[in-house]
Amino acid sequence: MSNFLPNHTLDMIDQATMLHPVSSIEDLHAKGPTLYETAQGVTLRDSNGRDHVDMGAGLWCVNVGYGHDALVEAGTTALKTLSYQHHFGNAAAKDTVRLSERLVQLFHDQAGATHLNRVFYGTSGSDANDTAYKLVRYYNNLRGKTEKKKIISRIGAYHGLTAAATSLTGIDAYHKMFDLPLPDVLHTSCPHFYRYGKAGETEAEFTDRMVADLESLIQREGPETVGAFIVEPVMGTGGVFLPPLGYFEKVQKLLDQHDILLIADEVISGFGRLGHWFATGAFGLKPDIVSLAKGLTSAYFPMSASMISDRIYDVLSAKSAETGVFMHGFTYSGHPVGSAIALANIDVIEKEGLVAKAAANGPYLLKALQDVTSGCPFVGDVRGMGLMIGVEYVADKRTKAECPAGSAPHKIVSKYAFEEGVLPRALPFLPVNSFSPPLNITRAEIDEGVSRFGRALKCAEPELSKALQA
Repeated sequence: MSNFLPNHTLDMIDQATMLHPVSSIEDLHAKGPTLYETAQGVTLRDSNGRDHVDMGAGLWCVNVGYGHDALVEAGTTALKTLSYQHHFGNAAAKDTVRLSERLVQLFHDQAGATHLNRVFYGTSGSDANDTAYKLVRYYNNLRGKTEKKKIISRIGAYHGLTAAATSLTGIDAYHKMFDLPLPDVLHTSCPHFYRYGKAGETEAEFTDRMVADLESLIQREGPETVGAFIVEPVMGTGGVFLPPLGYFEKVQKLLDQHDILLIADEVISGFGRLGHWFATGAFGLKPDIVSLAKGLTSAYFPMSASMISDRIYDVLSAKSAETGVFMHGFTYSGHPVGSAIALANIDVIEKEGLVAKAAANGPYLLKALQDVTSGCPFVGDVRGMGLMIGVEYVADKRTKAECPAGSAPHKIVSKYAFEEGVLPRALPFLPVNSFSPPLNITRAEIDEGVSRFGRALKCAEPELSKALQA
């Protein structure tokens, strides 16, 4: 037992020793941390003994729910059998090889992506997108197209927080103070029709404008300099933005025309979140790289996977004798314990029918949220797909007037929601609360969570009115 801070509570030790990710240091010192002690299914219990319905599945990631015996047992067995094995120098571990086969088969069978046949592993969605960033450069260098390095992302996108992934992220709050984005990362318009559609503009016309913005950026930079376009099929942390009508069909055609790779960031949308195994299949995408994490192990182990197309791998393979060793990798790439847990996680998703449950319960949750928010004058839009839903706030529902700067209605509601024992997430780009519960949530649990949120919203209305109508 440490004696470094004798007679200190855990709250006090936290404040004295930790730098929290994506947190306010001022708030931590003023209020202390919120300590969680146990979790089971869809429920978290804090250090004060209060239960909370987790409508965020952690950070979009606990797809099979907390405390699932199958994943715990798989991890325990793996730790006893082969607690670590790197994959450098063509070393391999059995479970990682089996996982690679399983992922390729899933993309073939469930997404129609028979061109994705190689897997590279990391530890987070951020490093998966960092890998994609580097692969674009590696691939085009091997092809002799040494200027074709720029990557286009979208305003409002979230792709992680390593240096490259933060640059790909299209939310200014993550850039300031870090001197990012890096050069050669560009951002095009955010395709969120509810907020950015013009008066009188149809959704199809909005799509055409978004694609025209992308094409204009490509032409302005020079197609010979643009290597890839990265997308979240459904934009998550930005605010749960569904692609507008016909968007991806037209984008794919444009990319093909200019020999530009498509990177699909499925860190959130993979493994059933949308009521489909993968958004690649749901939207008929033809990505050259797919970034996976979160639902890969349901966050029981930090692990990511990058699905790599034949288009890219064939070039790497053909040039291997000339270029030598592929000089990219991580200490924990393909960790055998993570691989064992991922295999068990996929088994659970299949055996418990969690993709079908998300497809069935997503509309149920969506309608419940639409109903419970319908009387609130500050909820402008409630939208979603599968178990990935956003509640967006406005200053005036009738006009869709934007919320005043600094008003943060979604944070106000989240504060009351915590007191009611339900945990939606307040997102960092637009004033949106997201709902992405574990895929095994029952309708009774949905009803309870939505009921608690409804009470929170009602309690928050006076404060919302003061903040939004000032």
